Amino acid sequence: MATDQTDIIGEAITMMEKWRLEREEKLKGDRATLLEQLREIGLTEITAEYEGSGDSGHVGDITDQPADREVPEDVMDRLKDFAWDVAYDQHPGFENNDGAYGSVEWDLTEDSITLDHTMRYTETCNTYQEGL
Repeated sequence: MATDQTDIIGEAITMMEKWRLEREEKLKGDRATLLEQLREIGLTEITAEYEGSGDSGHVGDITDQPADREVPEDVMDRLKDFAWDVAYDQHPGFENNDGAYGSVEWDLTEDSITLDHTMRYTETCNTYQEGL
């Protein structure tokens, strides 16, 4: 039986590693494609605000610099997905329970991303004393 459990655990680890590599490769490809498109539009910086809790979440406001450039809706949708994926890659499951929020800042000139992420949690303190 130990061999069966070891096999199952080994298969699960292998599958998780495969999924991690697939996510990493997708993120890398999305980044390269978006970087090219956003630079062609003439943008130099993107900031995306995200929020998650109670098992769901979304990317809200996206600001871009310079602000006078128009980003096509399909590019904006992919940018929102990319920002979510960046946050999720670093903090998987952050949308669960009390959740988290933050921002993804992307310097398009340097192709450098800064993630500012804040986790929420509920803290409780209980004491029980009987027969004092």
